[in-house]
Amino acid sequence: MFLFLLDWLHHFIGIKIPTAFAYSSTRMILASITSLLLTIFFGPWFIKMLYQLKIGQPIRKKECPMLAELHKKKEDTPTMGGILIVSSITVSALLWMDLRQSYTYILLFTILAFGGLGATDDWFKLKYKNAKGISGRSKLFFQLLFSTVICGFFLWIGSFDHAGDYFLPFMKTPFFILSGALTSLAFLFGIFIITGASNAVNLTDGLDGLAAGCIIPVALVLALIAFLSNHIDISRYLNILYLERSSEIAIFLSAVASSCLGFLWFNGYPAQVFMGDTGSLSLGAVLGVSSVLLRREFLLAIIGGIFVAEALSVILQVGSYKLRHKKRVFLCAPLHHHFEYKGWPETKVVLRFWIVGILLAAIGLSSIKFQ
Repeated sequence: MFLFLLDWLHHFIGIKIPTAFAYSSTRMILASITSLLLTIFFGPWFIKMLYQLKIGQPIRKKECPMLAELHKKKEDTPTMGGILIVSSITVSALLWMDLRQSYTYILLFTILAFGGLGATDDWFKLKYKNAKGISGRSKLFFQLLFSTVICGFFLWIGSFDHAGDYFLPFMKTPFFILSGALTSLAFLFGIFIITGASNAVNLTDGLDGLAAGCIIPVALVLALIAFLSNHIDISRYLNILYLERSSEIAIFLSAVASSCLGFLWFNGYPAQVFMGDTGSLSLGAVLGVSSVLLRREFLLAIIGGIFVAEALSVILQVGSYKLRHKKRVFLCAPLHHHFEYKGWPETKVVLRFWIVGILLAAIGLSSIKFQ
């Protein structure tokens, strides 16, 4: 929207704004500042409103009685804080992204569609006073539906020339390329990545500040790759794929990272508000979509290793319970609850997961240079 304003001021009023404001690097900074300030400024008012509406987080009492005891104090803490995150990112994106680019609409659709699904799930949990929300099948159906729309757009309607190219971290050239009829496999893989990322972040959102703190390094690494991929000389020097206008993805991800940072102001231990499925489903989907757009799906598995570990812990736990006569691999799943059961304080679990997440992000970032 800001770019439209610059053009209008220049052509109709004759006012010249410094061209630095049109640079993608400048807009990344401004998007970060905007989403951070919006989240922090409106946070107190928003949280107060949630308390008045008595939108408290339901806890899994029947499945995990010990967990219910550990998290008893959190029962009245309001959820659906993801609305604050999604709103600040959306406003920031509309202000600073180029509204003529398809990347803008793909990312906005992603955060609003998955955010809407998460909000519906949160609302059902509150309405029926349980921790399950809408049924797992219904949630998965809509996740697959939204992922299908997104993948369909950039594979067939959009003009993405490298939709079938797959790059492994630390390798210069594509590991394999899908073309022709095999492009349908790329379509299915894209759906898997987006849906999987959305659910993995959702599973990670179980302790104060855990999900928001783990999202920040992942978003920043992807934002940097998107920014570098937009420059033909830099991308050639670093042997990464040149993607014209990918800086718009960098602007969006900068807003995501800053919004999560602002949310941590209120979500750090002891949390005043939880993001709920509204935030976790939408932010996870944004990370998945960004990795698909940047052709960095396998890199996401490294820099988002915390999310992968959390999702795998649930898969192993459920599989073991069903196939091994109710034997469990972990004391409780997802993984962060296992460490809580072992007696680690919540703050220690969160801090160590953050440290591992930052380390994984650094390893992933180094893959750009070491090829």
